[in-house]
Amino acid sequence: MQNSYFCKSSYLNVYELASKKSNISTQLIYGEKFSIIEKKKDFFKIKADFDNYLGFIKVKKFNKVLNKTHKVSILKSKIFNQPKNNIKFLTKKYLPFSSEIEIVTKKNNFGMFEKNKWIKLNELQTINKKNYNFSKILKLFSNIKYKWGGKTFDGIDCSALLQIFYKYNHKYFPRDTKDQIRIKKGVRNKRVFKKGDIIFWKGHVAICLNTKKLIHAYGPRKKVIIMPIIETIKLIEKTANLKVIKIISI
Repeated sequence: MQNSYFCKSSYLNVYELASKKSNISTQLIYGEKFSIIEKKKDFFKIKADFDNYLGFIKVKKFNKVLNKTHKVSILKSKIFNQPKNNIKFLTKKYLPFSSEIEIVTKKNNFGMFEKNKWIKLNELQTINKKNYNFSKILKLFSNIKYKWGGKTFDGIDCSALLQIFYKYNHKYFPRDTKDQIRIKKGVRNKRVFKKGDIIFWKGHVAICLNTKKLIHAYGPRKKVIIMPIIETIKLIEKTANLKVIKIISI
């Protein structure tokens, strides 16, 4: 069994093993394409199309066709059951940043992407629109809680915070830090950091917003946070006994 499908949920947890008791290794967000490799009890083993990530998702019905026209350009976009501002939005449902959807009709500055599911058009960009302002994208996630395997407004981890910038721009980038660190040549030490430097430790990554500050999903602080570069390097070495092992550019 190996077919292509699209995620039609806001997001789906992808587990390491075919069990909900297993660790979440990553997530699929709305519009992500994946292949089903095999079925194991109530789970499908899948491979994500964007980054070739393998894992297990709960068995559901999925769509084989999705003619993507737009993508979500804000942290989370409310889903409405009518194209009106003055009504309650649909059961507090949202689409996360970088969700890819098909707008099938438009009305009152809303777009319908599924039956009775509407989203504001000013919270979208056309599917092929690029945004290389990584600082603006990463700052969308400021103060979002740290969540291992997460990649949405409900929680995100350090490697997903970096990967989501590349995903939005339809450019391949690995999911895990152990693979991210190998994708480009870099250096081990730097005296002066610059905007766009990506700093790797074993199992962790942070991105420099300028010469003084970095942003990362930092487990000990339990959130995405902006911190001073040099002080963070010293803190991680002191508290986790980890030294910087590579620095590359975004």
